[in-house]
Amino acid sequence: MDYGGGYSTTSYGAQGGAGGGGFMAGSQGGSQPNKGNISQSKDTLRPCTIKQVLDATQPHPDAEFKIDDIEVQQITFVGQIRNISTQTTNITYKLDDGTGTVEVKQWIDSEASTMDLGGGGGKNNSGLVEDGWARVWGRLKAFNNRRHVGAHVIRPVADKMEITHHLLEATYVHLYFTRGPLESSGGKGANGGQMDGQYGGDGGEMGMGGARGMPSVSPNARRVLQCLKETPQNNEGLNVQHVAASLRMPLTEVMKAGDELLTQSLIFTTVDDSTWAVLDL
Repeated sequence: MDYGGGYSTTSYGAQGGAGGGGFMAGSQGGSQPNKGNISQSKDTLRPCTIKQVLDATQPHPDAEFKIDDIEVQQITFVGQIRNISTQTTNITYKLDDGTGTVEVKQWIDSEASTMDLGGGGGKNNSGLVEDGWARVWGRLKAFNNRRHVGAHVIRPVADKMEITHHLLEATYVHLYFTRGPLESSGGKGANGGQMDGQYGGDGGEMGMGGARGMPSVSPNARRVLQCLKETPQNNEGLNVQHVAASLRMPLTEVMKAGDELLTQSLIFTTVDDSTWAVLDL
């Protein structure tokens, strides 16, 4: 599928709701890279969350940004538009995806009379409105110690499933670079058909992902994660006060455990920094 502006679906594993994440066709070279020894082609497109954008490292001002210690050239993400500021030379969108907020700048083509969905243009008539969701393709930049994304393409999200698909794709790519590719070995144990892959369950205490697929976290973090997964809740998740009361755990310990799980991308914040939900793979 072609989205305009020279961007099309990729050949990387999970295509997501928009098919815009992962890698450009041909960037894999037919081999599976190992953790710690991964190089990317200059034309790769990295699906990510806004938190990953904000946490990206830059060794020096002239260096490329890195996510998961991998250089990124082009990125794509989705977010809800919180503010639109139209100026003479550019339109600035403030986007929020639940993991953080970032400004996205799209420069106005003074020779164009209208803004095309694939980028450029002279005014905002592309269907992008405040509180609506948008997908961005662009490049991470920094100016005066403030980060923003220079958008090549920004368009409204028509299907809300694209949001879920993108978050899953960003998670999958993050796991690929931090833990290596999925293994395809068969299932083991008494349950017969249970998968025994790197991120699969092992019949232990954890339901989603299994203990083997989880990073090394403290016992309190495991209890908090289990509570978040097993306690009935709405789409907004659970507040830390509720978790602390359910586990009879001091609030400070719950917050510390939550920070561990947020760092490992096992949970995410929803309506505020004190309300969490499980990032279910």
